Amino acid sequence: MSTVPTLNGQVIGQAHYATRALLERAVAPLGVTFNQVLALNVLANGPVDPAHLTHRVTSTLKVDESAVRQVVDQLVDAGLAQVDGASTATGGDEPRLALTDTGRATQRSVVAAVADLGARLYAEIPTDEASTAARVLTIVTQRANAELAAIAA
Repeated sequence: MSTVPTLNGQVIGQAHYATRALLERAVAPLGVTFNQVLALNVLANGPVDPAHLTHRVTSTLKVDESAVRQVVDQLVDAGLAQVDGASTATGGDEPRLALTDTGRATQRSVVAAVADLGARLYAEIPTDEASTAARVLTIVTQRANAELAAIAA
């Protein structure tokens, strides 16, 4: 009889790193990294202010702004993203970032790779158990983010 592991950071981390390793391998043939995937996903909804992109990626990955600038530079250099006009949210003075046609195609390929990976990894997990796990992990993430915010303040 196998024992049920205790839900803790180690178990969550092991699942994260194993899944991330598979995702990194799945997107490597597309020429993108895990961090770039996150930025591509933010850009997939249309042009965004650099500050919005930076906030989304720093808050997700818990990295500093210079790491995000590096990711953006990599995407621009690879022809996956471009500066696209001015932002209406800031009065039209700030440039926005947008996916290029190649970037959109790459992002769609990333979505397909993630869907395929998810289908394999979550297959045969009962819906109610998956929903419970999602709720628990969402609560843990919210609590950890609150503690990080308190430390930063």
